[in-house]
Amino acid sequence: MSNNTYTHKETSIYVYEVPVRMWHWINALAITILAVTGYFIGSPLPTMTGEASDHYVMGYIRFAHFTAGYILLIGFVFRIYWAFVGNKNSREIFLHNILSSTYWKELWHEIKWYLFIEKEPKQYEGHNPLAILMMHWFFVWGVTLMIFTGFALYGEGTGPSSWAHTLFSSWLIPLFGQSMDVHTWHHFGMWFLIVFIMIHIYVAIREDIMSKQSIISSMISGWRSMK
Repeated sequence: MSNNTYTHKETSIYVYEVPVRMWHWINALAITILAVTGYFIGSPLPTMTGEASDHYVMGYIRFAHFTAGYILLIGFVFRIYWAFVGNKNSREIFLHNILSSTYWKELWHEIKWYLFIEKEPKQYEGHNPLAILMMHWFFVWGVTLMIFTGFALYGEGTGPSSWAHTLFSSWLIPLFGQSMDVHTWHHFGMWFLIVFIMIHIYVAIREDIMSKQSIISSMISGWRSMK
C-alpha cells in the first residue's frame, strides 16, 4: 500500500458581481437578435405571395431590431455606471494602465500563450491583459460605434422632432457624409462584432480547458476557481 498522499489545492475568488453577469448575458442576447435581424434588414427576405399586410414579416424583424437596440443602449449606459460603483473587476474593460511596463510585459506573455509559444499560463483574478486590451478596443468601442450609427439611422426614420434625431442623426450623418455611409459603417460594425464574438467564445473555452482556472462558469456564478 502506498504512503504517498496526493493533495489538491483550489482557491476561489469572487470576481463578477450580479449586475455585471446580468449585463453580460442580456447583452449577448441583444447582440444576437441585432445581428440576425440586422442581416435580414440589410438583405430582406424574398417577396411573399399575397398582401404584405397579411404577413408583416419585415415589420416584426424591424421591431425586434429596434427593441434589442434600446436594450443594448440602456444596458451599455448602466454598465458604464457600474464601472464606477462596482468592484475593481467591473472597470477593467474600460480602464487599463497602458503606461505600465508590467502591463506590456504580461501582455506579451499572453500573446505568446495564445500562440502556443508560452507553455505555462498565468492566472488573473479578472481578465488577463490581452483580454482587457481586446475587450476595450474591439468590444467597447465596437458597441459604441453600433449604438451611435444605429440610433442615427433610427432617428432619421423617426424624424427631426425625435430625441434620436436630435442626439444622433443631426450631427452624425453629416459627419459621415450621408445616410448611406452610416448604413455602410453600421453594417461593417455588425461583422466586426461577429468576428470578435467568435474569437471571444473560442478563447473562453480554450482558457477554461488550458489555463487551470474557470472562465465560462465564472460569468454564471461570479466565482473564479484557480487550480
